[in-house]
Amino acid sequence: MLNLVKLPVLKSNVALRVSKGHFVTNHSHINYYIDVTFQKSRLSEAQATAKALARQYVNTTIVDTILCLDGMEVVGTCLAEELTKAGVMSINAHQTIYVVTPETSSESQLFFRESLQPMIRGKHVLILLASATTGITASRSADCVRYYGGCVAGLSAIYSAIDTTEDGTPINALFHVADLPDYAGYSAHNCPMCRRGEKIDALVTGNGYSTL
Repeated sequence: MLNLVKLPVLKSNVALRVSKGHFVTNHSHINYYIDVTFQKSRLSEAQATAKALARQYVNTTIVDTILCLDGMEVVGTCLAEELTKAGVMSINAHQTIYVVTPETSSESQLFFRESLQPMIRGKHVLILLASATTGITASRSADCVRYYGGCVAGLSAIYSAIDTTEDGTPINALFHVADLPDYAGYSAHNCPMCRRGEKIDALVTGNGYSTL
């Protein structure tokens, strides 16, 4: 088990739990594992997270669909409730917000079955991630939304190490690099921790970690 500690930073009753070490994601090597398990799984923390994220979109953004990645469905459902309660505009016939999750092919491509495609096509889609470190997943999800005829209404994450994706789309996050100033990410071929011979502590995905 990793030694997780809470950062001495609280955003709207949302805490960030982290563990320092040598971790490997699908796209990079990072020196912190950022744990958002409680935000994704505990209703009270999911609601607090959703309430904080909703403030970024109330009265400014049309949201028809929330696209959940990294197991963020509980937060996505709470966010849809917050936005609906706040009167966020929607072009859906029933003035409601869809909450959907894409599937992933064996080539790591995101896609939607025919039954879900109408919830993307012609809709304003808010993309919700647990964290954004390199921006690759955020960019792929935005490309997926556009491929199926949707409009990206925004990108949100609990933690983001970057401000925008490669195409300049802003990433709205509760926690940023300023909250974790010594956070660093490297490519697999340019990792100073590997060069120093530091063992990998865990493999990290959107669903959590597996220690080695």
